[in-house]
Amino acid sequence: MTDIVYPQGVLVAGVDEVGRGPLVGDVVTAAVILDPNNPIPGLGDSKKLSEKKRELLAPLIRERALAWAIGRCSPAEIDELNILQATMLAMSRAVAALSLQPGFVFIDGNRCPSLPMAAQAVVKGDSRVAEISAASILAKVARDREMIALDALHPQYGFARHKGYPTRDHLAALAEHGVLPEYRRSFKPVAALLAAARAANTAKASGAVGK
Repeated sequence: MTDIVYPQGVLVAGVDEVGRGPLVGDVVTAAVILDPNNPIPGLGDSKKLSEKKRELLAPLIRERALAWAIGRCSPAEIDELNILQATMLAMSRAVAALSLQPGFVFIDGNRCPSLPMAAQAVVKGDSRVAEISAASILAKVARDREMIALDALHPQYGFARHKGYPTRDHLAALAEHGVLPEYRRSFKPVAALLAAARAANTAKASGAVGK
């Protein structure tokens, strides 16, 4: 596993993403520069923390960090670019939005987006690098809140429960209620449903012409 070496004399940011797997909504990223003189106890991989713990840590991170920012790519951008490239773009947007520009960036995962400063990809970085852990928490809290807001508009889909991931209940709701504008049309379950609807409409139109 890659060694983690903090460069001396420069601001260091951590970046992570949430939402590569869901069928709906933005892919959300965060970038965080922590203050070494104002540590935040309890940081860790957001996926392993309870929702209550994340909600407690998020305001602490926003308050104590030297800088933080959220980046995102929309479903339309995901459909156009593909989810990997959209994630890289959202990460670069988060770094660019920081009020202080870092001299070095740790990225969670195995590849780095195009950035104007040096960067290192760290596999399992959300549990190994405090800055990435903080970023993962901010991104997770931000995206979960967006799914809860979408759930309030469309409660029949259950977004507050599954957060847009393709669970059995979600796929059943999608098949029953149809594709909302917030869905990623290039993702297989959504694309298949749209293709089936187009085929049905074509058959219906052909039948009407035949009559």
